[in-house]
Amino acid sequence: MRRLFGSVRSRATLGATLVVAVALVAAGAAVLLSLYSNLTEQADTQAERSARAVAADLAGGKRYDQLSLDDDDRPVQVVDEDGRLVAASEGLERISGTGTDAVRPEKRTPAVREPGTGSGDADSDDSGASNESDDSDDSDDSGDSDDDSDDSSGATLQPGEIAEDAAISDGSATIGGEAADYRFAEVSVEVPGQGTFTVYAGGPLAAEQNAVSTAQTVMLIGFPLLLGVVAGTTWLVTGRALHPVEGIRREMAEITASEDLSRRVPEPGTHDEVARLARTTNETLAALETSVERQRRFVADASHELRSPIASLRTQLEVAAAHPELLDLDGAVEDTVRLQRLAADLLLLARLDAGERPTDTRVDLAELAREQAAGRKGVSVEAESLDVAGSRGQLGRVLANLLDNAQRHARSAVTVAVRRDGDRAVVQVADDGDGVPEGDRERIFERFVRLDAARSRDEGGAGLGLAIARDVAARHGGTLTVHDAPTGGALFEVRLPLA
Repeated sequence: MRRLFGSVRSRATLGATLVVAVALVAAGAAVLLSLYSNLTEQADTQAERSARAVAADLAGGKRYDQLSLDDDDRPVQVVDEDGRLVAASEGLERISGTGTDAVRPEKRTPAVREPGTGSGDADSDDSGASNESDDSDDSDDSGDSDDDSDDSSGATLQPGEIAEDAAISDGSATIGGEAADYRFAEVSVEVPGQGTFTVYAGGPLAAEQNAVSTAQTVMLIGFPLLLGVVAGTTWLVTGRALHPVEGIRREMAEITASEDLSRRVPEPGTHDEVARLARTTNETLAALETSVERQRRFVADASHELRSPIASLRTQLEVAAAHPELLDLDGAVEDTVRLQRLAADLLLLARLDAGERPTDTRVDLAELAREQAAGRKGVSVEAESLDVAGSRGQLGRVLANLLDNAQRHARSAVTVAVRRDGDRAVVQVADDGDGVPEGDRERIFERFVRLDAARSRDEGGAGLGLAIARDVAARHGGTLTVHDAPTGGALFEVRLPLA
């Protein structure tokens, strides 16, 4: 299990599936809530419409025992101001959520108010008296007409008036043996000559429940299928996208096992991140191959250079052991000194390759140039005082190696110049020798490289001086290049940032 979900492909598939699942659940919940709300509002509208239709019949003068409430299967109750059920739907067996649980109307004759009570009587024969009484009541109560007519704030309704607001509640009812849930609307109406009645009418929630149930069923079936499609698609797409990565990994594993750095990973023909990864990997392999090859050559050349003085020194010591009178002491000392210098050069190169950074000591290049030129025949110095930051010992080694190389090839004179060029300090070492051919001006900075004219071991070193000088200059943020000198020889130029 850990290995399965440890792959990028598995994690991507799982992540995409989880994200889509969360989105689907949120969207499904929103759809269900919206559907439930809309259908509930429709049931509320239907219930209120039915209640107002019955209230309109009552307000129009129809007696509650004459109402026809069996036109549909919606539960209706009519309750008088005393809370007694006076009319109900035909077949109503049970009801809850309204003002009363009664399902059978009480048998009684509708009451008629006496003329002059302010309600009027449509059944009275004494219409004139009634009209006069109404007129007198209207004139007597004219001052209170504003309070009586303000039904929007809950005041008493006027005869024949229906309340503007309807209360909505949840409930259930059983009609003809079928139980169902309803939304009940409660509407009040002032019936002329009979008082205030409350009509309860129900709007069925069956459509809402069926729609929500159907939507839930569709979601329960469709969502897993959709998640399966998303997971499968993500698995295939990521697998196809990561296929080149697997090829790179496999090739790198084979390169590691075979230690053959000449091999390269396959580069896909796309222009995406995987292609760039493959190109970068091949560039890294090429750089690593070059570095390893350089190290191999370095070890081989170092072994060769060390073998010669050691063999010479051993031969002299063996001869001296057998024939003390034949001991060439000067030659033994010379070979020992050459061996010591070579070991010091190899140690410095190893430290530079290890990334050793120079110190931040301030070094006066003019003073350092005069110090290195002191005691050397035919060397002149023209320098202005300039400070750079770095290792005094390493920078001194650069000047010493350049002066050794210049004296080795000069005919008569070597010139050292130190000057300022913008934010750089420039050190130039020039000789009046034959110079360096243009085709060899980069090769001479390679390790253990000596030009044909300088391959004599008596005249030259091991071919490490210029390589060390360039590496030290680079470590100090500078450069070392070679040009033609004004006198016809070689001019080595070091550029370093000023402190």
